[in-house]
Amino acid sequence: MGLSNATTMVKMRDGVRLATDLHMPDGAGPFPVILERTPYGRDHTSRSELTEADPAPISRAALAKYFTDHGYAVVFQDTRGRHGSEGRFVKYLADGEDGFDTCAWIVAQPWCDGRIATMGLSYAAHTQAALGCLDPPGLVAQVLDSGGFCNAWQGGIRQFGAFELKQATWAHRQAIQSPEAAADPVIKAALEAEDIRDWFTRMPWRAGQSPLRHHPDYEAYLLDQWRHGAFDEYWQQLGIWAEGHHARYSRADCVHMSSWFDPYPLTATGNYLGLRKRGPQRLILGPWTHGDRSRSWVGDVEFGPAATIDSWAGDWRAYRLRHFDHAMRGTANPEPAVRVFVMGGGSGRRTEGGRLDHGGDWLSVADWPPPEAEFRPYHLHNDGRLDPASPAESAAPLTYDFDPAHPVPTIGGNLTSLEPVAVGGPFDQVESPDFFGCAPPYLPLASRPDVLVFQTAPLAEPVRVVGPITATLFVATDGPDTDFTAKLIDVHPPSADYPRGYAMILTDGIARLAYADDPAERRLRRPGEMARIAVTLFPTANLFLPGHRIRLDISSSNFPKFDVNPNTGEPEGASRRRRVAANTVFTNAARPSHLTLPILRD
Repeated sequence: MGLSNATTMVKMRDGVRLATDLHMPDGAGPFPVILERTPYGRDHTSRSELTEADPAPISRAALAKYFTDHGYAVVFQDTRGRHGSEGRFVKYLADGEDGFDTCAWIVAQPWCDGRIATMGLSYAAHTQAALGCLDPPGLVAQVLDSGGFCNAWQGGIRQFGAFELKQATWAHRQAIQSPEAAADPVIKAALEAEDIRDWFTRMPWRAGQSPLRHHPDYEAYLLDQWRHGAFDEYWQQLGIWAEGHHARYSRADCVHMSSWFDPYPLTATGNYLGLRKRGPQRLILGPWTHGDRSRSWVGDVEFGPAATIDSWAGDWRAYRLRHFDHAMRGTANPEPAVRVFVMGGGSGRRTEGGRLDHGGDWLSVADWPPPEAEFRPYHLHNDGRLDPASPAESAAPLTYDFDPAHPVPTIGGNLTSLEPVAVGGPFDQVESPDFFGCAPPYLPLASRPDVLVFQTAPLAEPVRVVGPITATLFVATDGPDTDFTAKLIDVHPPSADYPRGYAMILTDGIARLAYADDPAERRLRRPGEMARIAVTLFPTANLFLPGHRIRLDISSSNFPKFDVNPNTGEPEGASRRRRVAANTVFTNAARPSHLTLPILRD
């Protein structure tokens, strides 16, 4: 048709033009269309477009050819203010209307048969959810891979009040790659000269006093996110709050995919649940970090050959093609509604690659959470036990000092985009020079006085946990505000390969006390005021084997994954002071702090 690989500047409603590449199949058309909108370069290779058999990422052109060979037109577009597109980049907030306008433009073209599917990873999943909220013309299918904010205040930008510092490293890295930096070598050199790890020791950042000061637009949007603490109108904007648009979302056939060590399993499950009344929904949750779906190991842990998506899907390209063919051409789709990888069941030995053999396998279930799951409370006891038995009437509370000058370091978990400061994935919860903020003598995090450890006795029988996780805590602090964190850990017993055992992190969560009563209203506390809070850990699936322990760690910081609460009650992202907080967790029958686990029996 003479349009293959052509770049077109597509005009949006405000006159801004977005760089758009078209890839056409052979034949007269018209064709169904696959659209991806990305800030990472419409013609740049995506690191995640690979397979287990061929781990070298393929180019955008090669990806387009895969789909054009199967009769689809493919459209790649730079988002506003990125690469070849005009306009000012403001992260996330222009993607809904721009996506709608792009769909309207596509369906008006003679080469489009009126049907559009969208795809993309991470930010390119956020752009999908943003346009889906406006129910654009032609949209019939989506594959939202590791993104698509359900509620960015609960996960992705903030997490129940705390700020996710991956936004800071992402902003610095992308400012270096911005059109403004490309056009001005002085700006680019200035940004590259900043040591982002050093800047993580000097927080919070302020306008003109950050590594982004050389690019004021990027600095401004980042600080805007950082300083909006309450769940108010700011967080209810199009592009970061699909939850508020679920009732009028597109009726497209959607796949929501994320992974246990990704920042978006709460987003994926939230959108899956919220959109079931709108159209067909499927959910995939694997054992990977962000976009690493064709790898069997993550962090320091090996999950076995079944862990890759290729083990059952053929590969990710083939899976998406089957989904698009089903939604656009009516072919059969035998996929279950929900497919999750249940970690665990491995030997616990060290593999030849030097990683813990934790193992695991895929499980298909009818819905999320699994309808058969039994939600069971495990109570926190002041002697360190984690037990279904109720705590004693007279059990004394546990109090620890939380010093924001010495936060608990992040050692893996469900995070991404924090490089070079931190990495996600499962790791033994022991300090090491490999992790930011750790210091000699590199002891287990459990040995810190500001970490409360609760664990079961060694299990006599296997326990399979699959679903959402919540820690309900009765707490108090001696100041106006503080945070409480929770980590779920599978404690492998000592072995020849791991004589000290192995405390493998599965998932974690955080709650800022000022928002415990009402996320929309920041309320400071009276010293000693008791509060009942829910710490939402991201969902997970794990088989705890006999001899293992289920462990819950409670503390008040997880840095650099989250910003550190100064305990002073100063405005979000604007503190200049820090105070040590005496934080208390109650563990008696009247105030029964507990962990709720979804137990799935055979």
